[in-house]
Amino acid sequence: MKLPFPLIHGHLLKRYKRFLADVEIEGGMRVTAHCANPGSMMGMKEPGLGVWLSQNDNPKRKLKYSWELVEIDGALVGVNTGFANRIVEEAIEKEAVPELNGYDSMRREVAYGENSRIDFLLQNQNVKASCYVEVKSVTLSRQNSLAEFPDAVTARGTKHLTELGEMVRQGHRAVMLYLVQRTDCTRFRLAGDIDPAYKSAFDAARAQGVEALCYTCHMSPTEVTLARALDVMEG
Repeated sequence: MKLPFPLIHGHLLKRYKRFLADVEIEGGMRVTAHCANPGSMMGMKEPGLGVWLSQNDNPKRKLKYSWELVEIDGALVGVNTGFANRIVEEAIEKEAVPELNGYDSMRREVAYGENSRIDFLLQNQNVKASCYVEVKSVTLSRQNSLAEFPDAVTARGTKHLTELGEMVRQGHRAVMLYLVQRTDCTRFRLAGDIDPAYKSAFDAARAQGVEALCYTCHMSPTEVTLARALDVMEG
């Protein structure tokens, strides 16, 4: 996925009110950027970190800058959680996710379950069962080379796991895909200490037949693409 605008480098001053960040860009100018990440951003919001912003001069936008990447110990981490689905969509279209190949059609944001929408619904005209794919953006790393999810309690994420299990019960295929938007991780596991309910829901979903995939990303200030699969550590 090509990033939509040339990125501007700066240093983080503070992140606040969940969706706002003050940044000092080159030349000493201070700007306020939109932060498209509702999570806790644990380990990613310390003042002084190098950050990359996109700029959009559309007069209808309240904020012209958006926070896209952060640098942590030489590694790039994707801040914009909205990129995750676009990265995965592009990868599925290019058949870069072998586990999800072989389907004729792909639809996004399809209503299912109890007032939910699945990220991707894959279907094959010759197969009755559909494939429901939920994507989660992973940015947390508390140990060297280890990515974790979630970085905060996520009741919504727990609900999604329950509904994926129900799709399997109905005879469909269901896949939970974790996308690690970091360049410094080679392992992945669930952060059960942060959200025990999510970990329990994950274990129950796996027992029902929900599949779990994890992929990491190649990241640069100009492009983010799918890299390689990581094992999901379930212990």
